[in-house]
Amino acid sequence: MLGPFQGQGETARNREQIADIPPGRGNAGFDVKSGGCSSSEPGLLTANERSPYNPIMKRTAAEERLRTRKKEISTFYHRKGRMPSFSEIGEMLGLSSKSSVHKVVSKLAGAGAVSRDRKGRLIPGSIKSPVKVLGTVEAGFPSPAEEELADTLSLDDLLIQNREATFLLKVSGDSMSGAGILPGDMVIVDKGQTPKSGDIVIAEVDGAWTMKYLRKRGENITLMPANPNYKPIRPKNELKIAGVVTAVVRKYK
Repeated sequence: MLGPFQGQGETARNREQIADIPPGRGNAGFDVKSGGCSSSEPGLLTANERSPYNPIMKRTAAEERLRTRKKEISTFYHRKGRMPSFSEIGEMLGLSSKSSVHKVVSKLAGAGAVSRDRKGRLIPGSIKSPVKVLGTVEAGFPSPAEEELADTLSLDDLLIQNREATFLLKVSGDSMSGAGILPGDMVIVDKGQTPKSGDIVIAEVDGAWTMKYLRKRGENITLMPANPNYKPIRPKNELKIAGVVTAVVRKYK
């Protein structure tokens, strides 16, 4: 009858050498040569338990688990258009305690995947999935070009300067068609910017909301359309500017 390591001697010796265990010794005083047990050296670890690869495997498993959680939160963000709440994260990841959710969020924040605003709400970081920039395209005559990765770019970073002061509005009407803003477009509005003459603004004029060019001449203010079918608007009693239009987004498909 074969002993415990007979027929596997080479493997056993390799395990011992990896763990720096003197040849002939195994776990808890197990004598590899004789196949018997002794209590002369209790507490020795097996080569597998003391292997330097174990911490690496543990780190790899933890990193893979964090990547999986990051992907789940990223999927939620792209489907819902917002970040999940802490309770939603707990439900999504199967975490019952708030402390466990906070640990996951802290790890994701440390990896740059998310961050938190002044009120503690989650803000997307690298989970925004930046889009590859492949260079420039000639809008006039076509010219041959090889596809080349020039950079990666997050649309949020490109279009939004001040996240906490920015909001979206859906356009209705064609009074700004000359400025390339059409019905159904989404405009990005920054309420933190100081409006200047020439800016496109969202304004409340005498109780009615509109989007127009802001024109200033001394103390006189006029809201100008970008369509000759509409007349300029001059406030009679009150003008409140809610924000400056910084970008327009149009989806074709």
